[in-house]
Formats: sequence, C-alpha cells, structure tokens
Amino acid sequence: MVVQKFGGTSVADPDAVRRLIEIARAPRARDGRGPVVVVSALSGVTDTLLAIAAEAGAARADQALAHVGRLRERHLAMARALAGDGALAALTSQIDAQFDELTAVVCALAVLREVSLRTLDVIAAMGELLSSRIVAAALVHAGLPAEWVDARRAIVTNDDHTRAAPLMRETTAALRALVVPLVADGRVPVLGGFIGATAEGHTTTLGRGGSDYSGAIVGAGIDAGEIQIWTDVDGMLTADPRIIPQPRLVPRLSFAEAAELAYFGAKVLHPSTIHPAVERNIPVRILNSRKPGGAGTLITAEPNPDGHELTAMAAKRDLTVVDITSSRMLMAYGFLRRVFEVFERFRTAVDVVTTSEVSVSVTVDDRRHLDSIVEALSEFAEVSIEGEMALLCAVGDRLRAEPEIAARVVRVLEEMPLRMISQAASRRNITVIMRQTDLPHAMHRLHEEFFG
Repeated sequence: MVVQKFGGTSVADPDAVRRLIEIARAPRARDGRGPVVVVSALSGVTDTLLAIAAEAGAARADQALAHVGRLRERHLAMARALAGDGALAALTSQIDAQFDELTAVVCALAVLREVSLRTLDVIAAMGELLSSRIVAAALVHAGLPAEWVDARRAIVTNDDHTRAAPLMRETTAALRALVVPLVADGRVPVLGGFIGATAEGHTTTLGRGGSDYSGAIVGAGIDAGEIQIWTDVDGMLTADPRIIPQPRLVPRLSFAEAAELAYFGAKVLHPSTIHPAVERNIPVRILNSRKPGGAGTLITAEPNPDGHELTAMAAKRDLTVVDITSSRMLMAYGFLRRVFEVFERFRTAVDVVTTSEVSVSVTVDDRRHLDSIVEALSEFAEVSIEGEMALLCAVGDRLRAEPEIAARVVRVLEEMPLRMISQAASRRNITVIMRQTDLPHAMHRLHEEFFG
C-alpha cells in the first residue's frame, strides 16, 4: 500500500491535477490497491487565507472579502475543469458552502477585531478541505474509484492551535477505521494534508510544512509500504540550487541523514516529516510530479553503501549569534541550565551551541523575543549578539567512521572567518557558522571539493 502526498505546486492548476491522476494510476496497475492520496492546498492558497485572517482582524473587511471572492472563483474554475457533469453540481455546492462559511467568519472577525489561534486554524484549514474535494472528484471523473475523507476525522491532535501535534494512538485508530477499509474495498481515499482536529472536534493545523507531515502520519497509521512525497524538484539535491547552479541528485540516503538535512535548512523535506516513517521503518521517496518517470530520492533506515564521503549540504540564512559570557561559569554547575531556561521561557529554539570555559555561543533564527532573551540573560551574564549570519551544514553517514572528512571540510574553508564550528554527538554532520555574505562562496568551495 502506497501513500502519495502531493504538494501545492502538484495541484496548482488543472494540468497539474491531471498529472496527479496519472501518477495515482501507477500503484493500482501494480497491485490493484490504493493509493492513499494526501494533498496540500492549491499553490499559494494558504498564504492568501492567512492574509484574509489578518485583513479581517484589522477590520478591513472589504479587502478580505475581495480575496475571498478571488479564491472562490479559482476553486470553482478548477472544479469546472476537472469534475464530471454528474458530480459538478454537488462539488460546486460544497465549494460555495465552504466560502459562505469563510465569508461569515470574515464578517464576524471584522467586528471583533481579534483573531484567535483557534479561529486562525479554521480559516487556514479551508485550503486543504477544498483541494482534497476537488482532487477526489477529478479522480472519479478520470475513472478511479476515489472517496473523499475528512482529515479532521482521521488526524487526531492536541489543542496547540496553529502547530498541533498528532496523538498517534488515537490517529492510528481513526485511520484504520476510516481509510484502511476503503483501500481494502479497492477505493482511493483522498485526504487534505496539514489539518486535523482535537478529540472534541475543534479544527487544528500542524504548522507550515505540515502537509508532508500529514503524509507520513497517514503512512505510519495504515502501515504503508512506501510514502511518496511528490513535489516540484527531482528529489534531495547535494546543495541549494539557488546557490549551486547544477547540484547533483542524491539517489539514496538514510533517515538520519535526511533528518539532519531537513533540520538544517533543506527545503525539500519538512523537518517533522521523517519521524513517523522512522518509527515504522517505512521508506520515503521524494519525486517530481512534473517528471513522474524520474527515480527521485529514496530514504531508508540504512545508509547508502555506495554513497559519497558527504551526502549533501544544507544552509540557513538570517541567523543571529548570541554570545553569553560569565566568569562565574568557570568550574560552576547550573550555569548552562540557567541559560537554556531563558530560551525555553521564551519558546525560542536554538540551532547550534558551542561552549568554552567561560562562554556559551548559540544561534537562533527566531528573533521575535530576542530583546527579552538578552535582557533575561543579562541578569547573570554579559551578552552580545551578531546578526546577518548563516549556517552551512555538511551531512554524511561516513563522517562517523572517517574523521578526516570533517578535517577536509574545515580545511577547504580555512580562508574564511568561521564564527562557530560544531559536530553533534551523532557525528553525521559538521556545521559551521559564518557571515551571511560568505555563504555562497563557502558552499561553492565545499561542493567542488566533495562533488566535483
């Protein structure tokens, strides 16, 4: 059984959905079952929905409703292009009902001038609810026995609105009750990604990038044989193509390598996506919906025995380095606990950490609470910050057994002023922090050294 997750660009317009239909036929040709299809909102729709919420909360109802009208017409046009005559009336009615609900919410928010996180989830979820209905109707019109499944009944989450976490035991039970029988009956279940609901039925979302996460959750819940992430690139690449003009495709990598790359900035895969697959040891394949014949990138538990010294590189921009210095740190216990309690208090994640006898340096990419963090840290240490920094991370399972690879990474970059150097306990990556302006040159040097 295969789970196929399609991103926003893979459902952007009628032609993209027609390609999706042909991709969905392939697993059925092999074993006559499935696939289970998980789709994102149409390209750009979630951003527009969030803009609608912001306009409504600022009492700019006219601007918000203008956005609603344009979204309504776009979805109705998709329905007319993809649904059969017999199903079009019902699909149009469902789309209109969804937008009538959105209109009512906008008008209420414009009066209240406040958008709660719970209401924001209701608005943001509409993109996937609409796209999944349209894709299900399109599959039926193309002769595939698809059936729409409301993801809010299948993905059970906690109540942390806008970044909810799935409750896997309850979600697995729901998926096995709703989705597995459809597959057993020869049907193609279609769900919206990114969305779920609490046990009480309140709509939630999994956070930006959560559609990939949904695909993995569904795959784990139904014990799929493979999870396919269909996107607009050929797979995982050796470097950011915006910096390296012709990076190589990585044909295979391990779960651990993929998790490192995703966390440190590789945009192909959302950082959370890999976890449900790892727990169930389900292979994940990244594929290009515009080139469905490509091999893509296969992610498995075991590393590629024929892999390069490095597997790939990832980068993050717009980082801030926070230096915390105190002579009281020397030979003292409890200092690091106090430092990280401050970051925890302000719910700010740290990417990289280095320490010396009397100082700690960390990087953060979330500056929203930085002033408050500096103020709190200054109560017991001297604090300085440096912005416009970047992170470059080289990842490869061979780093664990071949320490000379890490030495080569540093040696290649020796002409550049490196702010921090870190290698995690897993020893699958070596990470350097540098000025943002040095990042392109550094990535070119490393790519030439290790990938030719």
